[in-house]
Amino acid sequence: MASRHEAHGSDSSSPADVQDGIARKQVSTTFDIEPADDFEDSYHARHGTTQNDKKDMVRMGKTQELRRDYRPLSALAFTVILQGTWEVLLVATTQGLVDGGIAGLFWSYVWTWLGFSTVMASLAEMASMAPTAGGQYHWVSEFAPPRFQKVLSYVTGWMATLSWQAGTASGPFLVGTLIQALIYVNDPSYVWQNWHGTLLVIGITLVVFAANVWGARGMPMAQNLMLVVHVAGFISIISVFWALAPHNSAEIVFTRFTNDGGWNSMGLALMVGQISAIYACICSDAAAHMAEEIKDAGTTVPRAMAWAYILNGGLGFVFLISFLFAMTDLEAALNDDTGYPFLTVLANAVSTSGVNGLTAIVTLLIFAGTLSFNLSTSRQTWAFARDQGLPFSKFIAHVDPKLKVPANAVGVTAAITIILSLINIGSDVAFNAIISLNLVSLMLTYQVSIGCVLYRRLYNPELLPQARWSLGKYGVPINAAGFLYSSYAFFWCFWPNETPVTVENFNWSVVMFFAILFFCLVDWFARGRKKFVGPVVLTDGWTGPSTG
Repeated sequence: MASRHEAHGSDSSSPADVQDGIARKQVSTTFDIEPADDFEDSYHARHGTTQNDKKDMVRMGKTQELRRDYRPLSALAFTVILQGTWEVLLVATTQGLVDGGIAGLFWSYVWTWLGFSTVMASLAEMASMAPTAGGQYHWVSEFAPPRFQKVLSYVTGWMATLSWQAGTASGPFLVGTLIQALIYVNDPSYVWQNWHGTLLVIGITLVVFAANVWGARGMPMAQNLMLVVHVAGFISIISVFWALAPHNSAEIVFTRFTNDGGWNSMGLALMVGQISAIYACICSDAAAHMAEEIKDAGTTVPRAMAWAYILNGGLGFVFLISFLFAMTDLEAALNDDTGYPFLTVLANAVSTSGVNGLTAIVTLLIFAGTLSFNLSTSRQTWAFARDQGLPFSKFIAHVDPKLKVPANAVGVTAAITIILSLINIGSDVAFNAIISLNLVSLMLTYQVSIGCVLYRRLYNPELLPQARWSLGKYGVPINAAGFLYSSYAFFWCFWPNETPVTVENFNWSVVMFFAILFFCLVDWFARGRKKFVGPVVLTDGWTGPSTG
């Protein structure tokens, strides 16, 4: 039986790394363990920290730097709004409609939601074991085989950072192009220019930055309010589909598959088209990256992840059926001049003013999701910098002492979004390729983290941290299913939307993914292996590198 020494060690740590890690552990945990009880209780009370939170932070060797303003409802609202399943199914289903058609989009959503439920459950349990903003790279560091802990954690941290940064850029882009689409709906003479969208992205991002730095204390209440809008908007739009739109037959919705992508079989078309459903089901791990700002995170975070997934999944199921019944002319919808098929569907049901109002609701909700995305991304980036995983880590990991907000990480995230938006001026194909990194990189982090906890569960289950939200005896089959499903999804994320493949429709994420993976490995040998120790060295019980 392996010892804790072997389970938490890392063969690749140099003596200097280890000593640095131990010193950092001593510094980071002293404040939580040794101060006078009265001062400690007062400090944690001001920051909304429970005894369980203190216990978790001490075990992970982390200092409580952020204020825990989120409670169960606001944590749930945060996750629901960020994931925004029904909103994504409304505005981002073109690939599924091209490759699979109306019935294909419906059934791919069903199997995707079921498959991703095992991924979500696995991530939720890990978030209970180690409720930290680091998320996947921290879990990998704790649960991976000892000799691979350091490098796997480093690569996972980079991929998680790039994934969330790319995903954050997609929100302002959607908001900006929806505004452009509404302009066109009201004035068909409007000439669509990419740089118009870029300017909108920049403006939206600056608003997000200001709100998430100076308005951080009010964000939990704002999330609660947007949850109400999320449900009210859902009811409003499906009511229009039910009462005012023309309807397909059930035979069309559930059995009519189409293959407009030119693939040599309907089965292959469905596999390619399922990306729309996958995109609607990801990011339930967002709450994990807010764990250090959520009260009683060990139970609140996994519950928020699970209930958000169930709530969004149910709303998405009802919404998608309603939407597909109202899509009576698939060809016209796919050829909508704005690039948004749902606008054709709405135009068949209501007047232009109705289209404006309903689309405004969707745009507001996607903007709210953009606020949440920036929050989650900045916290994940901040956590990785705190563990010396990024260049300029000291700057990025700084927390404003008055606001108790990682303002520099929020600013870096906003700056990356603006820089990426500039690419859209020259080529929306290149910009979309960068955004698609969100999906493939996130799938890799899911694979690696779930694979590592499955390894630990099989070989050293007694060394797993206690989880107050546990999968219990079902842990092994659920982890195994989650690993297999995330691997399956990862494979299909690289496929182009149609064939024959051209420069315009090629899925450039495959090139960018491997280019960035290569850069990550180069950075590992040039800088990372010297600077990055891995959060496992700070955890309670870690004694040094494995000797084999």
